Amino acid sequence: MGTSDLSITDDMWRAIVENDKSYDGVFWYAVKTTGIFCRPSCKSRPPKRENIRVFKTAEQALAEQFRPCKRCKPTGQHLPDHEWIAWVTEYVNSHYMENLTLHILAEMSHGSPYHLHRTFKRIMHITPMEYIQQTRLAQARKQLIGTDKSVAEVGKSVGLSNTPYFITLFKKNMGCTPMQYRQLKSQEAQNGGIQHGKSNE
Repeated sequence: MGTSDLSITDDMWRAIVENDKSYDGVFWYAVKTTGIFCRPSCKSRPPKRENIRVFKTAEQALAEQFRPCKRCKPTGQHLPDHEWIAWVTEYVNSHYMENLTLHILAEMSHGSPYHLHRTFKRIMHITPMEYIQQTRLAQARKQLIGTDKSVAEVGKSVGLSNTPYFITLFKKNMGCTPMQYRQLKSQEAQNGGIQHGKSNE
């Protein structure tokens, strides 16, 4: 607990769970697992009590590197869209192997699914789900080249546990199956051809 933290009382916890507006301005709460802070009245799903830090001011939460919630705007200002989407992409990059949906991303980033989808596509030029797919496939390519895992194991480790779907998705994006990709890259490595633009995958 930092010097700016308050101890979370039962009244504070109730205010968070019940979205009690009367506590807005009395304290702000941050969620350690997401790095986001909110007003007590925020409509986002309540986090686990043990994951909460409570602050007297929004400035103290900002000083501890927490980001303001997109939904309840605890600083009274809008979080710039590019910062919001940067947080979402960082979350995907770290959690691509988990079950991720648009609704889960919206919940974790404290925004609505519709607004997240629209804003993400405007900034990244692809949808959140396309970004998740691209991230998973990039990780799969690395594992196909750098490990001896089976195709099914690779798929499972990047969040694509349905092997036929993983193979179909991979072929659609890469023009070959995961096994063919592995064989191709292996041949390129043996022939010294791995340096022609693909070595960073």
